[in-house]
Amino acid sequence: MPKVRLGVALLLPSSLAAEVDGLRRALGDGALGRIPPHLTLVPPVNVAEGRLPEALGVLRRAAAATRPFGVELGPPRTFLPDSPVLYLAVEGDVADVHALRGRVLRDPLARTISWPFVPHVTLAESASPEVIEAAVAALGRYRAEVRFDRVHLLRESAGRVWEPIAEAPLRPPAVIGRGGLPVELGVTTHLDPEAAGFCEQSEGAERSFAVTARRDQQVVGVATGFVRGGLAHLSRVLVDAGRRRQGIGSHLLAAVESLAAEEGCPAIVTDVALDGAGEAFLCSRGWVACPAKHRFRRELA
Repeated sequence: MPKVRLGVALLLPSSLAAEVDGLRRALGDGALGRIPPHLTLVPPVNVAEGRLPEALGVLRRAAAATRPFGVELGPPRTFLPDSPVLYLAVEGDVADVHALRGRVLRDPLARTISWPFVPHVTLAESASPEVIEAAVAALGRYRAEVRFDRVHLLRESAGRVWEPIAEAPLRPPAVIGRGGLPVELGVTTHLDPEAAGFCEQSEGAERSFAVTARRDQQVVGVATGFVRGGLAHLSRVLVDAGRRRQGIGSHLLAAVESLAAEEGCPAIVTDVALDGAGEAFLCSRGWVACPAKHRFRRELA
């Protein structure tokens, strides 16, 4: 069975992440752009792809047993002479960090640990001793407070890029229907792999499309959208302002309609807000207003 490389981390909030990435850029961190600023809880571990739902279950149970907590980052420190890593120390109520780590370091995410766990946020993985010494001196007063309210599961993709694929809020899930048919409700930024798989099974896989119009090797128009649940969805139609009323928009829509028909879609819908000219343009091509759900619809069958 194929394996995926996973890790568990506390990702820094976007505002602080941008600040830390600025420090990483100044220090020449080779992982900048491949790995978001984070506090590692479970270092990279190979997990059989079929056990991904188990890993997600470990993440959710650990998060449900944890409450949001805050720590302080800084000052910079290093793992020299054992490793040329420069990092921001994690101080304050680190007991919560250790407790959460203990909850997520479970099969199938469990792995042998070679070094004692030291909570930290890496600034540079392979810095020279001179750079490390200068950074420790120059940034000796750096401090930043951060509050964590969720934990993330990350997966390594091509190019050694690590991306979050699931998150779990640090709180028990909301449960409705107690005493009858209880349902847990979890609010996250994105669908996790299990939820995404459910959508694909229920609606069919979403397939994006893009139609590009060029004249003299220059882009003069674009139409984009996706096919999902048996319908084609038009996301946008853009035509160069200096080349409108030359039939480019009509050609783009015709290509989209042809693509949708080839996919077996009975209709195309759009929720794009249009001005009067845009509405008239769609209506001239057989689209009709559908205020009940989608703004406009074009029957193909």
